[in-house]
Amino acid sequence: MRYELADFEWVAIKPMLPNKPRGIPRVNDQRVLNGIIWILRSGAPWRDLPAAFGPYTTCYNRFVRWRRAGVWGRIIDALAAAHDAAVQMIDTSIVRVHQRGACITSNQRANRWEGPAAA
Repeated sequence: MRYELADFEWVAIKPMLPNKPRGIPRVNDQRVLNGIIWILRSGAPWRDLPAAFGPYTTCYNRFVRWRRAGVWGRIIDALAAAHDAAVQMIDTSIVRVHQRGACITSNQRANRWEGPAAA
């Protein structure tokens, strides 16, 4: 399925995830993590999570719990440290420009207000 972790990626991330049993047998962390990644990459609401990733409530609760525990920061820091690039950036913003904003020089002439027409 789209956005799923490859096996070598899962092997790198698995030791960084908390593994504290809470009395109920844990669901598959890899499946839950793939579901979280699917939501984050697709931008869909949690309720639209495909059934292949399990209940959306499980993925959401695990996402929130790991965020509060700082798990996501540790994962990003560890993966960034393993990569020797000088700059790391994650950006999710999109800026759309109106079609008239694409060519500034021609638009300055077209959008300039000349005042009332002389009679």
